[in-house]
Amino acid sequence: MRFVKGHGTENDFVILPDPEGRLDLSAELVSRLCDRRAGIGGDGILRVVPSTFVAEAERYAAQAEWFMDYRNADGSVAEMCGNGVRVFARYLVDAGLATAGEFGVATRDGVKRVRLGMAGDVTVDMGRPKILGESRTWLNGREYRGLNVNMGNPHLACVIDDPVTELDLDAQPRYDHAVYPDGVNIELINPVGDHAVSMRVYERGSGETRSCGTGAVATAVAAAYASGEKTGVWKVRVLGGTLKITLDPDTSYLTGPAALVASGEYHDIAI
Repeated sequence: MRFVKGHGTENDFVILPDPEGRLDLSAELVSRLCDRRAGIGGDGILRVVPSTFVAEAERYAAQAEWFMDYRNADGSVAEMCGNGVRVFARYLVDAGLATAGEFGVATRDGVKRVRLGMAGDVTVDMGRPKILGESRTWLNGREYRGLNVNMGNPHLACVIDDPVTELDLDAQPRYDHAVYPDGVNIELINPVGDHAVSMRVYERGSGETRSCGTGAVATAVAAAYASGEKTGVWKVRVLGGTLKITLDPDTSYLTGPAALVASGEYHDIAI
């Protein structure tokens, strides 16, 4: 099985080219591939497959030739991944499957328009964030309240006073299952300057990751909400770097680096 390894602000992915739509990604296989000791290692899988070969993406084929089939490290299916779609776009251009500039990528959350800049950054139109009220999480014996933000996938973004650098995110923070029956990505946020925040994230299906693109947008939404704002440009500092979020009245944009770092073949007798 051919693979490419890439990351966006150290949120890393195993990219699987599947131009003929033949790969059958079981949850077990995804988990083995993402295993950092026995596999390749990654926060998730990006299967690169033509939109026409996937029933749930066929309707997008006229707008986006390629479908990003994203899976979390535990094998579960995810609706959207902001860092992943940037890395996916970088792969398409480097592999000669798309031309640098602006084009569409099909996802389970619809078609995302991506733009590759000259300096290596990739910008994604992430769509309009949906604020669905407030909720809460419990972590390290403390309760934190935050915004329920949907970016195609669910987020609980909490602006807190406790230093996020001191939090223990080895285990899944508790949350309200009635609000998030399918699980939730949880962001813990500290303001660190003018329109700048520091964030750590626990992603459903992957655990703590060094970055989360959809989570960074949800973070900017929560930070703006706490400041009495709805639009603006925010810098979100994650463990793996810095992302720029632009909040417009009708949509949001995620800008950050995307790098491809390795390629090879995966051998597993269980495949």
